[in-house]
Amino acid sequence: MCNDRIIRRIAGLFVLGSVLLGWLVNPAWLFFTAFVGFNLLQSSFTNFCPLERILGRLGMFGCTPRPPFARPL
Repeated sequence: MCNDRIIRRIAGLFVLGSVLLGWLVNPAWLFFTAFVGFNLLQSSFTNFCPLERILGRLGMFGCTPRPPFARPL
């Protein structure tokens, strides 16, 4: 389980980075922006966040893994 601030910060960095890459490199990078936005939207309904799972398994930022389909505390 991760602190929500960590998830929001990383998602914000992904969005800003992909918009910058879309502007400077190739507009196809905007699909990554849409992917991040879609994941944020679906996680608000399902409480499943792939980034939270990845950070939990890696043990980064104090995140701990949680079992699948666990309810939030």
